[in-house]
Amino acid sequence: MSDDTPKPAASDIWGGRFSAGPSEVMQAINASVDIDQRLFEQDIDGSLAHARMLSACGVISSADADAICTGLEAVRADIRAGRFVWKAELEDVHMNIEAALREKIGAAAGRLHTARSRNDQVATDFRLWLREALSAAIEGLTQYQKALLAQADAHADWVMPGFTHLQTAQPVSLGHHLLCWIEAAERDKGRLADCRARLNESPLGAAALAGTAFPIDRGQTAAALGFDRPMANSLDAVSARDFALEALAAAAICAVNLSRFAEEIVLWSSRRFGFAQLTDAFSTGSSIMPQKRNPDAAELVRAKPGRIAGALQGLILVCKGLPLAYSKDLQEDKSLVFTAFDDLALAISAMAGMASDLSFNRDALEAAAGEAFSDATDLADWLVRELNLPFREAHHVAGSAVKAAEDAGVNLSELPLEAYQAIEPRIHDGLFAVLSARASMESRLSYGGTAPVRVREQIDGWASRL
Repeated sequence: MSDDTPKPAASDIWGGRFSAGPSEVMQAINASVDIDQRLFEQDIDGSLAHARMLSACGVISSADADAICTGLEAVRADIRAGRFVWKAELEDVHMNIEAALREKIGAAAGRLHTARSRNDQVATDFRLWLREALSAAIEGLTQYQKALLAQADAHADWVMPGFTHLQTAQPVSLGHHLLCWIEAAERDKGRLADCRARLNESPLGAAALAGTAFPIDRGQTAAALGFDRPMANSLDAVSARDFALEALAAAAICAVNLSRFAEEIVLWSSRRFGFAQLTDAFSTGSSIMPQKRNPDAAELVRAKPGRIAGALQGLILVCKGLPLAYSKDLQEDKSLVFTAFDDLALAISAMAGMASDLSFNRDALEAAAGEAFSDATDLADWLVRELNLPFREAHHVAGSAVKAAEDAGVNLSELPLEAYQAIEPRIHDGLFAVLSARASMESRLSYGGTAPVRVREQIDGWASRL
């Protein structure tokens, strides 16, 4: 800045302590309004509760409280209507709203900040915003589960290959496979709900770090804002961000679970698998290859855990080693959390949409279910049941049969009885009743198993829960 460049005016925010304003660089690094303006609803709700409490406790007059509340609602209306001009020189959402309130009602606006600090104010706003984001994610996951449930119900008795190591393992029901992701989503909802319950305490009234000498009622503001209780320690109230870390951790785990099903959609919709197809609603083409149908929505969901886990790691490093109580480092928390939960909301919506959109190729699924000797375990189980072989011995006999079938270029069901009897003389033709993918699937009757009768029981249970 040259000597003839106008210097910033003294800061209205800091009052008499400072005689000059911040440098351009200081203003740029210090301002957060471009990010935290999305807290305006929560900030105004918190200020309304605070003003009404101050009046009820006799700290400010009822006339001033009424003017403040009327003015705040007018400011809210301006922001919602797009008439509000956010000013970087006022740093953040709180000071922008307070300045606008002063323009509307005059000096009474200055009484609003009695018995609070921006430290407890932003902590309150952030918890309110995150509480809503967590609830929205839980509701979104419920819609995703309902879409999966409808597909599971339609495909409860369709047989498909189950995989381990991405190698064909044992036949399973397609409905059973889809129910797996409902279970995972339910655990994700549980983690998000646990986090929501833990963060639902009010920092408001903790002021800068030590509480306040004014006779306030923190229980009143906590109740007005839907919190379970005020936070019990003022230092903790303004400095804690573990609630945001927990939310990001739950979001990251949820995104990982979503990405796993997204990866299956990518595989299943490929020509090599041919198990399923997405419509044009969730597919894209190629700029050079006219034949392409790409599952881009699933691929983008698959990428989201990187961004969300990155936000978690970023906030962990921001918070690591911070002394009590509030430090400006914590201003970096919101951009990370906002971005992560935006990504999570989009991923959940996309997965719910794709779960409904998928159509399945029954013939391809059933053909693949019978490949790669997927009924070998059924052979071993039959030997245990019918010949009373120890399972380890039965496993060895079944393995020898697989090798014989592989050498002959046939499936286990096509291997002649004589070939089985050359391995184990007591084997009889009753064996062939269990050697098919469908017979294998239908035989798994244990609780939680893939037999369609068990799948239907689980579908009924989920229909009641959802």
